[in-house]
Amino acid sequence: MTLADKIALARTRMTEVLERFGPGAAVGWTGGKDSTVVLVLWRDVLRKGVPDATLMALNLDTGCKFPEVLAFRDKLAREWGVELHVARPEVDLARYPLAVDPVACCGDLKIRPLNEAVARLKIPALLTGVRADENPDRAGRPWLEDHGDHVRALPILEWTELDIWTFMVRESIPWCTLYDQGYRSLGCMPCTVRSARGERSGRDSAKEERMGQLRSLGYF
Repeated sequence: MTLADKIALARTRMTEVLERFGPGAAVGWTGGKDSTVVLVLWRDVLRKGVPDATLMALNLDTGCKFPEVLAFRDKLAREWGVELHVARPEVDLARYPLAVDPVACCGDLKIRPLNEAVARLKIPALLTGVRADENPDRAGRPWLEDHGDHVRALPILEWTELDIWTFMVRESIPWCTLYDQGYRSLGCMPCTVRSARGERSGRDSAKEERMGQLRSLGYF
């Protein structure tokens, strides 16, 4: 499948999301490269299908994100007119054992606040930047997943890291400056380092190894 095929497929999937769930669908936008591509594609589909619709994004701020990511998120949201909703965990980070138990940490700081925000905002569909080649557990997933009160759409599931960067450079899409400093995947600061090896080798290996368990709890 060529990149052109993947772009067309992503747009077809997004059009289906728009037709089935309406313009109230939101992008689960981390500020990273993959979800930024999804934001761009969804913006184009919205403009074509419902020109006056609001481009909505849901961001998760765990309290330990890179400041560069937050600055990029806020700047792009202003420039693109994104209706940005930020979900935050209700924990005392000064006392919280960050990254000790990856499942508990992701549950408290990511999964629970994300699901609560989706329910509170009544988001019918959340479009994510999940790619199958990032983790073995993500391979073979359907592009549309039922999460009870909402669905998760994975429109760029078949894309590779090279596809993402090719598209971003070709379309002049901005990205967070941390990528220029050697980071290939951006997560929370305690669990993310620069890496010249695999794309997600700079992420916490214990968390990556338990991705199946995390996904069953609602992780992307």
